[in-house]
Amino acid sequence: MASDELASKLSRRLNIEDGVEHPVAVSAETPPEDAQCEKSTTANADSELGAKLLRRGELNEGLGEHQQPSMKVFNPYTEFKEFSRKQIKDMEKMFKQYDAGKDGFIDLMELKLMMEKLGAPQTHLGLKNMIKEVDEDFDSKLCFREFLLIFRKAAAGELAEDSGLHVLARLSEIDVSTEGVKGAKSFFEAKVHAINEANKFEAEIRQEQEEKKKQAEEKKQRQAAFKELKSAFK
Repeated sequence: MASDELASKLSRRLNIEDGVEHPVAVSAETPPEDAQCEKSTTANADSELGAKLLRRGELNEGLGEHQQPSMKVFNPYTEFKEFSRKQIKDMEKMFKQYDAGKDGFIDLMELKLMMEKLGAPQTHLGLKNMIKEVDEDFDSKLCFREFLLIFRKAAAGELAEDSGLHVLARLSEIDVSTEGVKGAKSFFEAKVHAINEANKFEAEIRQEQEEKKKQAEEKKQRQAAFKELKSAFK
């Protein structure tokens, strides 16, 4: 059967060469599924490449900020040295209070609830602008680091008084007023200030440790008193 098909093809080719037959144009066929898949993959790659090039162009033109490396370990106490441990703990407590999803982020709806509870409700656009002002990784929500940036900007006077973030920082009842090393009049004063801040940081750690030790001792005393009382009824 294969030999008959081959003979037919050879005969037809000879007829075409002799002018007896005319070649017929091959009709366009639907590309195989593998080809379509390959085409789709190529299109997606082109789209992703285009997005990256656009992002790079925005960074070069100063229209955006570089994202923080996702694998970088974040330590609020070392990165936000202008705040005391107590201030940072108060901010962390507030952040966790409004992180209703317990996913480590405050999204737009959670921010909406926060502002309503603070007595300063915002419009949908206002809430989006609040997030945008400190959203360094462009994920449209606030991580704890970005939440701390609100108070850093507030302490540095970088927030407009009529902005939602300024209202948030003002109503949070967290005192972030600090002069900082930048406010020192001379290098010597700045050096002394830095040393004092380091000593203050160590003192706060010692105070926390002493407080925990005191609580543990009180708990131990309560347990001993309970055992003594229990034995008296036997």
